[in-house]
Amino acid sequence: MHRNGLHRENRLYHGVALAEELLRLPPDGDVVACIARSPGREAANEDSAAVIATSPNGLVLAVADGLGGHSHGQDASRIALEALRRPVVSAAADTGRVREAILRGFDEANRAVLALGNGAATTLAVAEICGGVLRSYHVGDSGALVFGGRGKIKLQTIFHSPVGYAVEAGMMDQLTAMEHEDRHLISNVVGDPAMHVGMSSAIRLRQRDTVVVASDGLFDNMYTDEIVERLRRGPLERSAHELFAEVRERMSNRVEGQPGKPDDLTIVVFRPDTRAVR
Repeated sequence: MHRNGLHRENRLYHGVALAEELLRLPPDGDVVACIARSPGREAANEDSAAVIATSPNGLVLAVADGLGGHSHGQDASRIALEALRRPVVSAAADTGRVREAILRGFDEANRAVLALGNGAATTLAVAEICGGVLRSYHVGDSGALVFGGRGKIKLQTIFHSPVGYAVEAGMMDQLTAMEHEDRHLISNVVGDPAMHVGMSSAIRLRQRDTVVVASDGLFDNMYTDEIVERLRRGPLERSAHELFAEVRERMSNRVEGQPGKPDDLTIVVFRPDTRAVR
């Protein structure tokens, strides 16, 4: 895994076949980005990701999963993140404007993807972290998960899909959802005039909290409790690497009783520096 010690550097990951990178971003904390193309697939990876420093103690993490096949999905995810990044970087000097900039970025991303005119679309999940406080924003079935050092879930976004809504309403359990034939259907995407953004309330991060922003390549292959157990203990870099390897193994070698769906995979994991939280 590549280690990067640069203080406030932004990253955009696009069209990546395989990468793992540790970003040390004091005073915020550590970020680990893990990205892989779907196993056995020759086409480009349609996932994109971004890590954007917004202030001396602010950070935006974003993951987009393109839809549309061929190069269309890849273009949509890249264009969406570039459109998001522009207003966020412009607002970086004013932390009070970052939330507004993110929502404007979603709108600009939607217009840019619609302008492609080829039916392409993308999901988009964002975590905004500033001064130890987190807020999530998402469209589609890429999502965010936040949990404490003892495994308590503090945030889990609802997938914008018929199956995701059924799980949230208690009409379907997670096991059934992961095997459901309509799991792949999404009811809200960037690239739709009717797009809407799901936004969480503010969450105060605590010591040993872990933040995950990921494409459905993670959530379709790992149960939530498995993700939590793999990541909540030990050094973030090691636990993220082990989770990443296990998900890729499940994609490549299906085992009875375990989920296993080949797909592009992007996992961005953050853990705050103990000095940044109380």
